Order: sequence, then structure tokens, then C-alpha cells
Amino acid sequence: MEESKKNYDLTPLVAPNLDRHLVFPILEFLQEHQLYPEEQILKFKIELLSKTNMVDYAMDIHKSLYHSEDAPQDMVERRAEVVARLKSLEEAAAPLVSFLLNPSAVQELRADKQYNLQMLKERYQIGPDQIEALYQYAKFQFECGNYSGAADYLYQYRTLCSNLERSLSALWGKLASEILMQNWDIALEELNRLKEIIDSKSFASPLNQVQNRIWLMHWGLYIFFNHDNGRTQIIDLFNQDKYLNAIQTSAPHLLRYLATAFIVNKRRRPQLKEFIKVIQQEHYSYKDPIIEFLACVFVNYDFDGAQKKMKECEEVIVNDPFLGKRVEDGNFSTVPLRDEFLENARLFIFETYCKIHQRIDMGVLAEKLNLNYEEAERWIVNLIRTSKLDAKIDSESGTVIMEPTQPNVHEQLINHTKGLSGRTYKLVNQLLEHTQAQAAR
Repeated sequence: MEESKKNYDLTPLVAPNLDRHLVFPILEFLQEHQLYPEEQILKFKIELLSKTNMVDYAMDIHKSLYHSEDAPQDMVERRAEVVARLKSLEEAAAPLVSFLLNPSAVQELRADKQYNLQMLKERYQIGPDQIEALYQYAKFQFECGNYSGAADYLYQYRTLCSNLERSLSALWGKLASEILMQNWDIALEELNRLKEIIDSKSFASPLNQVQNRIWLMHWGLYIFFNHDNGRTQIIDLFNQDKYLNAIQTSAPHLLRYLATAFIVNKRRRPQLKEFIKVIQQEHYSYKDPIIEFLACVFVNYDFDGAQKKMKECEEVIVNDPFLGKRVEDGNFSTVPLRDEFLENARLFIFETYCKIHQRIDMGVLAEKLNLNYEEAERWIVNLIRTSKLDAKIDSESGTVIMEPTQPNVHEQLINHTKGLSGRTYKLVNQLLEHTQAQAAR
């Protein structure tokens, strides 16, 4: 069982697409769930920390790993270097930091960036060197793990920076800081801002643009499975042609998260049919229990296979750092996404099974839904009451009888119109992008 958990773990595929600071929450999750030996996780943490300025944290882990009261000499020396460098950067950025901490001075800033640069130079003797020092100071703060300070200074830096590449780098840093502070609303704003730049910017090569999209989608996983509207946002982003193409060519493991969002998001059900086609295309290049569950239900109509996959999906969700968030309520502990997923997965099986059978044995249905007979009966009765399901239960024979439904012409017309509207919207977007690209040249 432990080996199967590791087989489902996507950390080796996800981590290379994240900033090293964003990998720490994943390692904390894996450590808590004991997917890997404690010693292995601690060694990996030290390796990650060696390329940051979080020396005190590295020292604590080293002491814990090797059961020692003393830190290695190289860590002690590294700490002294970090403190000295921080002091130096603080002094270099001090004039601009003092200005930014002065409310009356900040009021002099305008929306015009060129005016601000000239005003700072003439009135406060703050020029390009001090602005660059603010960036270096903010970046150093981030590497030290002071994400709040880094986010503030990177925001201020972007309002003054005239270098597009450096401004883009600062925006990535700001996004990472907000994610690590779990400011999901602000993080989503920064993600959308970054997306606009990536989609409109002229990159040295198309591959660079694709890579930036892949990074954006990986970083966004933190937001999408924590923000209240995240399950809709992930579909809106990942399901766009350019982003879906990037997933299919370079990061098919992200299909797990898009599939999960489709399963738990009833509002995006109309788009599921197109996604099923993507699953069929990627069937041989990427395998995942959640993807295979959808294939069993909607492609192969293999309900026994779907039942088995449901159990694997539960294992996947509980042990996935993005999907397996646990909520504690007193002595009660649960994984909300798992419960939501299983409820919707049963609904998928039931709805699809009912479409191809008119009379269904309750015992067979209970087995396919991974429920006992009484639970299945209660679940179906509740479904009939709360939805437009046209069915009745024959208690004597222990069967569910589906009433034949005639296709509603008006509903068909509305569905076709919705589909046409979606395709028109996509076409207009493509034309606009083409026009902008032509203008940029």
C-alpha cells in the first residue's frame, strides 16, 4: 500500500516547476503523511535550504536529523555572510525605503511612472541605483523567508521599475510570497496579472512562452485548491486551448487536477464532454486513477472498473498535497475534497448507468457505488427527491425503474446555442490575439 501511495505521488514532476520555497509546503505534507522515510524528507529539506538564506531553519533541521546540539561550521559561516549581506542591502535601499514609509511623501507619486522617476531624482536624490537596491533587498528578504516584507517591497518596486524583464521577475516573486502567506484573493489577482503578461508578451522563442504557462499552472495549484472559487478558475485557465496544449505536450500530470475540478464542479459539466476527448487522446501517454475513472464511466462504460478506480481515487486525493487538505473540527477530521469527489463520482456512475438501463437491480447498483444496500437505497431516494431524476424504487423487487424521457426540443436548442456561443467566444479571442501579435510586430 505504501508503495502504491508513492506511485501516485506527483512531487518529482511538480517540484521542478516550482520556486524552491513553494516546495516546502509539499515536503511538510509528505512528512506528515509519512509517504517517505523521515530522514529522506529532512535531507531533501536541507538540500533545498542550502540554496536559500534560511540558514537558521537549515540549522534546526540539521540538529534534528543528526541529533546534535551544534550546527556545522559551514552553516555558521554562511549565517554570518547572510547577516552581513542583509545589512549591506538594507543600507543601500534605505533612502527609498524611508521614502516609502513616509505617507506624505508617497502621496506625491502619480500614475505616470516617468514623472515619479524624475520627481524622486530631483527632490529625494533617489535614482536607478536605489531602485535596483530595493529589488535586491526584496529578493534577499524573500530568500530569508520574510515573505511579507518581500511582497511589500516587490509591489513598490514594480510601480517604479521601467525594465520589463525585471518587473516580470518581481511579479513572480510577489505571487510566490502571497501564496506562501496564504493570501489567496491577492494571489489570484497576481496570477491573473501574470497570465495577461505571459499571453501578450513577445518571448525570445515560443518554447519560453510555453514554459512560462507551465510554471503559472503549477504555481496556481496552491490557489485553485484553496480559494473559494478555485475549482472554477482552474477549469477556466487549464481548459484554454493554449494552456491545454502546453499540458498535453509538456505536463500531462496536470490533467489529474483538471479532471478533479471537472468532477466536483457541477457548473462546468457542459464542458466535460470536450475534456473526455482530451482524456481519450492522452490515454497512452499518461495514466492516473482519476483520469482512468472518467474513461471507465464515459468512454468504456466499464462500471466495475469505475468502482475499483473510485477506491484508488480516494487514495490519490488523500495523499496529494494539493487535493488532500485535511480539516479538523474538534475530534472530527476529514478531507472535504475527497468527500465531495466521491459523492460526485457516484452521481456520474449512477447517471451514466441509468442512461443505458431501464430497470436496475439495487444490489448491483449498491456494489457499483461502493455502498451497502441500505446506504445505496437512501442515497437514491435522496437523489430522486432533490433532482429532476425521473425514476422510482420498486421495494418488492429491489429495483430502480427509470421512466423513459423524450428529448426536449427546447432544451436541445438551448444547449446547441450555448455551444455555438462558446465557439464564437473562442474564435473572437483567437482573432484578437492574432491582431495584437501583428500590431506588436
